[in-house]
Amino acid sequence: MISKQEIEGFVNEVIDKYNDAFIVNISISSSNEIKVIVDSYETFSISNCIKLSKYIESKLNRDIEDYALEVSSAGLSESFLVIEQYKKNIGNDIEIITKEGKKLNATLLSVSNNGIEFEQEIKVSIDGKKKKQIINKKFKLDFDNIKSTKVIIKFK
Repeated sequence: MISKQEIEGFVNEVIDKYNDAFIVNISISSSNEIKVIVDSYETFSISNCIKLSKYIESKLNRDIEDYALEVSSAGLSESFLVIEQYKKNIGNDIEIITKEGKKLNATLLSVSNNGIEFEQEIKVSIDGKKKKQIINKKFKLDFDNIKSTKVIIKFK
């Protein structure tokens, strides 16, 4: 059976040529359906996916073991799977779903090995004001408390 480590090695040989590229996920089913998802801080184009796919195919032999291969870049509407996706999106608006099921819309400010810092608009009561005021407040959240995070896509 084709191993995940073997495919990861082949992927790293190619994406090392792209300074800002990284592996998001590699999965191999029991029937050798290989799915490789990559991303980049800039852009990982379709032509880069094709080059990567051809390189992986050149390293594998269908006569020895049959397989199906799919190489793609991470989708905009997909949840983040690796810390690099958080780092890539610092300054962007994100949607966070906590483990408790709470949905938060915020701006990602920073990322650490343990979690994220974000800014969220909240309404608060201010003494002497009848109406609640909107303020920006910073929060921190550990990765252990995050169920999913994805970019909020805005059309201007």
